[in-house]
Amino acid sequence: MAFLQEPERQPVLRVPAVIVGLILVLIAAHVARVMSPTLLQNAIIYNYAFIPTRYSHAFLVAHNVAPQTFWERAIPFVSYIFLHGSYTHLFVNCVWLVPFGAIVARRLGSITFILFFLVCGAAGAGAYLAANWGDPNPAIGASGAISGVMAMAFRIVALIEAPDLQTYAATVSGDIRLHRPLAPILSSRILVWSVVWLLINLVVGVTGIGAAPGSGPQIIAWQAHMGGYIAGLLLAGPFDALAFRVSPPIASA
Repeated sequence: MAFLQEPERQPVLRVPAVIVGLILVLIAAHVARVMSPTLLQNAIIYNYAFIPTRYSHAFLVAHNVAPQTFWERAIPFVSYIFLHGSYTHLFVNCVWLVPFGAIVARRLGSITFILFFLVCGAAGAGAYLAANWGDPNPAIGASGAISGVMAMAFRIVALIEAPDLQTYAATVSGDIRLHRPLAPILSSRILVWSVVWLLINLVVGVTGIGAAPGSGPQIIAWQAHMGGYIAGLLLAGPFDALAFRVSPPIASA
């Protein structure tokens, strides 16, 4: 009888496959680097970490260093995301990625999520570059990209409390497609959460309070957190629209 059947057990947290895959890539990249010979480790940091001096013509000229090619300067905007300073640094970022990444990945889908993740990471690198022009210290880690994911997660969680959902593309193959809008950037919840997050990063960056044990110059800077977060806030809408066009959700009956 139905009432004698055990209720189906629901997992506490369903993690999308794209998040699991991304975490495995981050772990594999870190293990491969730390298990490499010292010279190779140094070469990986030099070539794939984000180092502001490689973009400073004055620094290169002063130190008689040949400028790199366009691709050699472009790749670190993304490759630095997959490098971490320690297992603690990696662990914290993976734990941080799971809840926020799961929310955003379900909304965007795998391919759009990865693109959004990388763009936010590149924006974080840009912010770090602007604040540390000519600085020789390398920045690495996925924190800037994850900050952007967190920003979009905020806009998803703080959805407009409207009696009905906005409808885009009224019908597709006979199914009504409904899409709840993201919370506006200037809504009270988003503004409060954003101010708190940005202030936390500013305080940590200026005072060093709350920095992870063993943090060093190779660990991603607080400016990248802020740059990635702001990019996530601003680009959440365009990427959400892109994801909807690629794979619009079907309204449940």
